[in-house]
Amino acid sequence: MSGADTSHSEYVGGLFRSHYQWLCTRLRRHLDSSAHAEDIAADTFVQLLTSPGVAPIRQPRALLTTIAQRLMYQLWRRRDLERAYLDALQLDDVYEAPSPEDLAQMIEALQCIDQLLDGLPAKVKATFLLSQVNGLTYPEIAAELGISQRSVSDYMTKAVNRCLRACLE
Repeated sequence: MSGADTSHSEYVGGLFRSHYQWLCTRLRRHLDSSAHAEDIAADTFVQLLTSPGVAPIRQPRALLTTIAQRLMYQLWRRRDLERAYLDALQLDDVYEAPSPEDLAQMIEALQCIDQLLDGLPAKVKATFLLSQVNGLTYPEIAAELGISQRSVSDYMTKAVNRCLRACLE
């Protein structure tokens, strides 16, 4: 470990000692369990630790709050995906409960798709998911989202291109 790495680790360690409890308390107000708050607080400091060259931060609580909020939103998005998937399974007429392994794989695949489409406008993501996950046709998607079929086609092109670019990277 180089001198720069040591000083960086020591700096983040000092921030951890000074602000971990404060961050956990702050996160508990937004999360359903202390364990989730502690996990997100720890992940916040891990991200800070793995960030290259964190210099002295003028407002560490503001930065920690921003990182923690981002992680909290990711947690909520994963939960929403899981809930939506389970709801869709329950609506299926020929519902046969998947094995826990299959369920975990499907949820992981949905999370990968969500990360892949991250940054695209909400209607583009919704169009892609309605098509690929729900199996809706372009006219059905247009009616569901209140957009034209041409927009559905354009949005699908954007989403598919994003997926293709990710596959080629």
